Amino acid sequence: MFAPVVSTEVFEAIAAGRPVVALESTIFSHLGLPSPHNAEALLRCTNALREAGVVPAITAVLDGVVRLGLRDDEHERILGPARKMAERDVAVAVAQRWDVGATTVSASVAIAASGGVDVFATGGIGGVHRGAEITYDVSADLDALASHPVITVCAGAKAFLDLPRTLEYLETYGVPVLGWKHDWFPAFYTRSSGLPVPHRVDSAGEVSSIFSHRSRERTGLLVTAPIPEADQLDQSMLDAVVSAALDECSRADISGAAITPFVLGRIAEATAGRSVPANLALAENNARVAAQIAVALCER
Repeated sequence: MFAPVVSTEVFEAIAAGRPVVALESTIFSHLGLPSPHNAEALLRCTNALREAGVVPAITAVLDGVVRLGLRDDEHERILGPARKMAERDVAVAVAQRWDVGATTVSASVAIAASGGVDVFATGGIGGVHRGAEITYDVSADLDALASHPVITVCAGAKAFLDLPRTLEYLETYGVPVLGWKHDWFPAFYTRSSGLPVPHRVDSAGEVSSIFSHRSRERTGLLVTAPIPEADQLDQSMLDAVVSAALDECSRADISGAAITPFVLGRIAEATAGRSVPANLALAENNARVAAQIAVALCER
């Protein structure tokens, strides 16, 4: 089992009972947002946490070492080229001494849990892909949510996924799904997928209490915070773009992990780049919500 090297700032915060929020590094790398927007995302997310008195704990593998929390002078490394790393890849990244392993949701949740951080903020989670009954293509993010005691704050899941089956999977594996001051499961760039969330919460204190009273000690929570209304994209346009992009994937035999960047690229083209500021807005908003929850946990 890996044990992350915890930065001095994060270690001291945990020891003192001060709030900490973990962040993934994929969104900040070239695999997530294009430069210079990835650097802007990093700055906006970390500033949102620090403004609330919360310590950011960026997760990554650097030079074959699992890290929970990075120094400011190490940020430049995750902004550049990196290898994408799910939970199953962490051991490989360590053994093969990867220069930079950028963490996805599953890897970030695992690293946060192993280092004693209870709250994690990301953009959107992966889920059950359309046609999974044939391909068995289900994101490792879902298993991580069910297997590690971490509260994950996100803007729902990407619209090109099979969202009803994604929610069903989470129900089957006992992961509470909570809507942050909202009644509908968000679809990343839009505030509602048309699917209701099982439970609505209206305060960080509620989330903290639910986390404390969950029946499975090893299982986390999923808190879905919709993208701010002013920043969401047009639903009908997105539906058409996603449908066309998935058809392209089928014709070109694009599958698995390659689907997500391909579809997101098509969305960026169709929106003339408007998806980038939307992505920045939702990531920052998720960090702010996560900060409130981390503070509430420390006050219990």
